[in-house]
Amino acid sequence: MGDSAVFGRYWPGESVMHRLDPRVKLVGSLALMAVIFLARGWAGLGVCAAFIVGLYLAAGIPLPQAARSIAPLLFIVVVTALLNVLFVQGGQVYFQWGPLCVSEAGLRQAAFIAVRLVLLLLGVSLLTLTTTTLDITEAFERLLAPLARVGLPAHELGMMMGIALRFLPQFADELRIIRRAQLSRGARLAANPLRGGAASLSALMVPLFASAFRHAETLSAAMEARCYHGGVGRTRLHPLALAPRDAGAAIALAALAACVLAANALLPA
Repeated sequence: MGDSAVFGRYWPGESVMHRLDPRVKLVGSLALMAVIFLARGWAGLGVCAAFIVGLYLAAGIPLPQAARSIAPLLFIVVVTALLNVLFVQGGQVYFQWGPLCVSEAGLRQAAFIAVRLVLLLLGVSLLTLTTTTLDITEAFERLLAPLARVGLPAHELGMMMGIALRFLPQFADELRIIRRAQLSRGARLAANPLRGGAASLSALMVPLFASAFRHAETLSAAMEARCYHGGVGRTRLHPLALAPRDAGAAIALAALAACVLAANALLPA
C-alpha cells in the first residue's frame, strides 16, 4: 500500500462532503452506522452500499482509495466471517470435521456480516478522509460541551481523540519503516507477522511501542513548553457554523433510513 492508503488520513478537497460541518459529519457517521445495523436483508444492505458509494463520489475520493483506506482493518472482517462460518449451522452441510461444521446458513451469515462490516468501515473512513483531525476534535468537544456542566472533561476527551487520530497514520508509517529496517538487518519476518510467531511480533511491536512512548513524552514536553492549560480561553480561527447543506445531509440520512426500513418490510431476509 502507498502512503495515502492509511485509515485515518485526511484526503484534501473542496467537495460538498469536505465543506459539511464536522459536527454533522460526526453525528451523521453514527446515524449511518445505526442504519446499516437496521438492515436485515441484502436489499437493505444494497441501499446502504449505493448510498455510501454516492457519498464517496460526491467527496471526489476514488473508490480504489476507499478500499485501500480500510485494507489494514479487513482482518476484523475476515475473523468475524470465519467465526460465523464455523459456529452458525443450518441448511446443507458442505464440510464437517468433529465439532467444526461448514453449512449453508453459516456461509450465508458470514457473507452478510462481512458486507455489513465493510460498509461500516467505509462509513467511518469517509469521516476521517473528509475531515481534518482538528475539526473532528472540535466537533467532538462541542457535542460534549453540555455535559461539561456536570463534570465531564469534554475538552480533554476531545484532545485525546484528536491525538489518537493524528498518530494512527504515523504509527502505520513507522510500522512499515521498522519492518524494512529489521529486514535489512537480516531479521526473518513472515509476510504476515501473525503467522511468524512471537519472534516476528516482538521484532516489530517492541520498537513500535518504544517509538509510541517516545512520541508521548515529546508531545507532553511540547505542551508544557507552550504552557498548555486546557480549553480555558481557547479561540478558533474558523468557528463552526451550520449551513443549508448540513440540513440537506440530515434529510438524505433520513431518506436512507426510510428506504432501509421499507426494504426490510417489503423484501425480508
